[in-house]
Amino acid sequence: MNLPLRQYWQLLVTYLRPRWLQVLGLAVLLFIGIGMQLTNPQIVRAFIDTATAGSATQTLSIFALLFFAVTIVQRVSALAAVYVGETIGWAATNNLRADLTRHCLRLDMGFHKRHTPGELIERIDSDVTAMANFFSQLAIHIFGNALLILGIIVLLLREDWRIGFAILLYAIVAFVALVALQRIAVNRWTEARKASAEQYGFLEERITGTEDIRANGGEPYVMRRLYTLMQNMLRKQRTAQMVSNITFISVSFLFIFGYGLGLTFAVFLYTQNDVSIGTAYLFVYYIGMLAGPLEQIREQMEDLQQATASIYRVEGLFDIPVLVQDTPRTTLPMGALNVTFNNVSFAYNDATPNGSEQSSQLVLHDVSFRLEPGRVLGLLGRTGSGKTTISRLMFRLYDPTAGSICLNDVDLREVGVDDLRNRVGMVTQDVQLFQASIRDNLTFFSQTINDSQTEEALRTLGLWSWVEALPNGLETQLTTGGQGLSAGEAQLLAFARVFLKDPGLVILDEASSRLDLATEGLLAHAIDRLFAQRSAIIITHRLQTVQRADDILILENGSIVEYGSREQLACDKRSYFYTLLQTDHEEILA
Repeated sequence: MNLPLRQYWQLLVTYLRPRWLQVLGLAVLLFIGIGMQLTNPQIVRAFIDTATAGSATQTLSIFALLFFAVTIVQRVSALAAVYVGETIGWAATNNLRADLTRHCLRLDMGFHKRHTPGELIERIDSDVTAMANFFSQLAIHIFGNALLILGIIVLLLREDWRIGFAILLYAIVAFVALVALQRIAVNRWTEARKASAEQYGFLEERITGTEDIRANGGEPYVMRRLYTLMQNMLRKQRTAQMVSNITFISVSFLFIFGYGLGLTFAVFLYTQNDVSIGTAYLFVYYIGMLAGPLEQIREQMEDLQQATASIYRVEGLFDIPVLVQDTPRTTLPMGALNVTFNNVSFAYNDATPNGSEQSSQLVLHDVSFRLEPGRVLGLLGRTGSGKTTISRLMFRLYDPTAGSICLNDVDLREVGVDDLRNRVGMVTQDVQLFQASIRDNLTFFSQTINDSQTEEALRTLGLWSWVEALPNGLETQLTTGGQGLSAGEAQLLAFARVFLKDPGLVILDEASSRLDLATEGLLAHAIDRLFAQRSAIIITHRLQTVQRADDILILENGSIVEYGSREQLACDKRSYFYTLLQTDHEEILA
C-alpha cells in the first residue's frame, strides 16, 4: 500500500498551515544545525594542517574556540528544534483527532453498529498518535538529512572529484535501496494496526459486559478469545518489526561499505601526496558523518511506514460518506410542532463482505400520519414492528428510503441537524449518564445553562426535592453509567435534560418500562409538565402507558394497522385497539 505524494502533502498542508510560523522556525533551526555540522570538519581540517605546519599556538587556540562555539550553536539549535517539533506534532495530531471524532459522530448509526467503540478509540487515538512524528519533524527531517548528504557530497567534490563522485554513487544506491525497503513494510504495519484495533474492540465490549459475563460463567470463553486475539496481534507485530529490522541491517551494511570505500580513497590520495593529512581526515570525517543522516533517514522511513499505515486507516474513516447531509435552509419556530409522515418507507443498510453497503428489506412500509401541534400520539406495536425506527428517523439518525418527514410542514432535510435536535427531545429506556456531577449530566456540560435555570426546571418537573435529598445536590458526582442510581432515578434525570432544552416535540421511547415504585409518582408528574404546550409521541408496547395519548397509531411489521383518535378507537368495537383493551393484557404487544 503506497499513498501518493499528493495525499501526504494535502495532510501536511491542512494541519500545518495554521502553524506555518512555527514550521518555518523549525526549518530554520534544522538548517542552522546542518550548517554547523558541515562547518566543524572544516575547522578540524584547518587545525590539523596548521598544527602539522608548526604554526603559532594562538592560531590553534582560535580554531579550538571556534570549534567549541560552533558545537554549542549546533546543540542549542537541535534542542530548540526538538521542542518546536513536538509542539507542532501534538497540536496537529490534536486537531486531526478532533476532526476525526467530529466526522465519526456525524456518521449514521449503521456505521456505529458495525464498529465497536474500542475499535474506534484505537483508530481515533492510537492511529493518530502514531502520526505525531509525521507532523512534527518527519518531512522536514527527511529533507534536512537529504540536504546534509548533498552538502557533504558537494564539499567532497570540491576537494577531489574522484572521491566525491564515488560517494555520490554510493548515496544514490543507498537511497534507492531505502525506498525499496520502505515499500515492503507498509502493508505489514497496516495489518498490525488492524489487529490492535480488533483487540481493543474486544476488550471494550467485554469490560462493558463484565456483569453478564460473570453471571453466565463466560470468563473462560473471554480469556480464550482474548488469547487468540493477542496471539494474532503478536504475529502481526512481530512480522512488521522483523521487516523493519531487515531495513536496519541493510542500512548498516550500506554504511559499513561506504565508510570502507571512503577510507580506502583517503589513504590512497594521502599516500600519493594529492591531499594533506588534514584533508584526508576531512574525507574520513565527512564519510563518517554520512552514517548519521542515513541512519536517521532509515528511522524516518520506518516512522513513515507506520505513519502511512495509520494515515491509510484514518483516511479510510474520512472517506466513509456522511449519509445524513446537513444542509440547513430554514429553522424551526418555538412552540409545539406538528409532525407529518408522507408515505415513508425505510430499510437499514447492511455491510457487505467487501465493506460496501446494501439495503436490507424494508422495516417501514408506506407510513403516513399527521400529529397536530400540542397533541400526544401513542405509538403501539410489538417488538420489531418499527416503532423505534420512527424515532430515529425523526432525529435524522437516518433519512427515509422513500417519502418525507416534515416538522411544521418543513421537510427535515431542509432543517439544520443541530436546530432539529434542539427542537426535538427524546427520552429512551436506556439513559446514558457520564462520570460527572448531576449538573453536568443535566446540562450536557453546557456553559450557557446556569444553576438558576437548572433549579427552575427541576422545580417545575417536581424533581427539586429529590435532587436536594442527594448527598451534594447538583454537585453529586455520578460514575460512568450512573451506578448507584436506580433506573427510575436515571429516567428522572433524562426528563430534566429534555425539559432544559425546551423542545417543541417530545418523544418517549419505552421511557416508563423500567420504573420503580419510588419514582413512578415523580415521573408521572414530570411527564405531565413536560407535555404541557408541546407535541409528544409515546412509543410503547404497554396499553396503560398510552392513556395520556390523544391519538393512537398501531404498527405491525412496519405497516400501519390502525390510526385515529384514542377515544374513538376505544369506543369502536371493530377497532384493533378496542380488542386490545378488552383483553386487559399489558404485554399483548410485546
